[in-house]
Amino acid sequence: MTMAKMPSKGALDGLRVLDLSRVLAGPLAAQVLADLGADVIKVERPGRGDDSREWAPPFMSSTPKDPLDESAYFWTCNRGKRSIEIDIASPQGSILAARLAAKCDVVIENYKVGALARYGLDYSTLSLDNPGLIYCSITGFGQTGPYSARPGYDTIVQAIGGLMSITGNPDGTDGAGPRKSGVAVADQMTALYSTIAILAAINERHRSGLGQFIDMSLLDVQVAALSNLGMNYLATGRVPLRGGNRLTTVYPSDNFCCRDGDIMLIVGNDAQFRSMCQALGLDGLASDPRFARNEARLRHVEELGPLIAGAIASLTVAQCQALLDEAGVPAGPINNLQQVFADPQVIERGMVRELGEAGGKPARMIASPIRMSRTPLTYQRPPPKLGEHGDEILRDVLGV
Repeated sequence: MTMAKMPSKGALDGLRVLDLSRVLAGPLAAQVLADLGADVIKVERPGRGDDSREWAPPFMSSTPKDPLDESAYFWTCNRGKRSIEIDIASPQGSILAARLAAKCDVVIENYKVGALARYGLDYSTLSLDNPGLIYCSITGFGQTGPYSARPGYDTIVQAIGGLMSITGNPDGTDGAGPRKSGVAVADQMTALYSTIAILAAINERHRSGLGQFIDMSLLDVQVAALSNLGMNYLATGRVPLRGGNRLTTVYPSDNFCCRDGDIMLIVGNDAQFRSMCQALGLDGLASDPRFARNEARLRHVEELGPLIAGAIASLTVAQCQALLDEAGVPAGPINNLQQVFADPQVIERGMVRELGEAGGKPARMIASPIRMSRTPLTYQRPPPKLGEHGDEILRDVLGV
């Protein structure tokens, strides 16, 4: 059997995107499209660019030649793009941006509600010249509702959307209190939902020939991401409490201290519990009526937890992992980031790629997790220098 020749073009080759967004959610959505082969044109403020260009240190190198081009934050979500400097607040700039939008399939923006209408860069205006335009607007709270005029940042949305109330140690324990997630999850989930919506609109355009307006809200996404905990509340009316790393539905499910670090353990069913007991030398526990079934274990967590902790405390993380792996029990070390990027599975999957240079040395970036068999992702452009492709864009897109 012969394999088909791999296409050299990405899955979204031929799609052109105008990225008017800044910081994280919008730029990340645009980067996903760029990774998939779209031509993404990033419009930036003259002399300053995207806000995140100034969110440094850290820089991509120890001796940045131009700090605006080496912010590690900016490099997070802007690879694969071309940059042009345009002052959209000026009459000439707004006209130029509108001309570019007329040549694009997609516009992504994350300005405050109504802000771009002042410059003729809103969907209603741009779609007159480009009825096939797909226009994705990302805001904190959406285009409607009592909060629509508010600025919205990830941590504010984590608070309002309930995530902080269920993240952190339980009340009455050390370090109790609400906590934000360690990364900007609301921004990143909104980026991915936006990408899904854009791709769906592109598919629908094949039937209708028309574009549409996509209204994405960080708060909407955060509420949707409450998932089973949100559904549990709607079903019962009971407000969930913070449980630390412990799951509310199965036990054992928590982090436990080994001699040289911590390990996360989740026992998903009674058979796995029996296997865990055998692996850790906890003879008799699996047949104890307090622990034999998951429902009983959830009622006797305070008795069972110390028994498991005692069996694990004398082991190293590697020893505990090996025993649980052999028993088929889901577990994993709680890695710091140095350990993450040294993990053999992460290395084997190619989750770090070299792309471009910073400070005269090859720059390492986190790769996309998308794996496609016929149209694999390629990484052809590092994040652009401010205004790097202005002349090229005007020539290629507008023929100027």
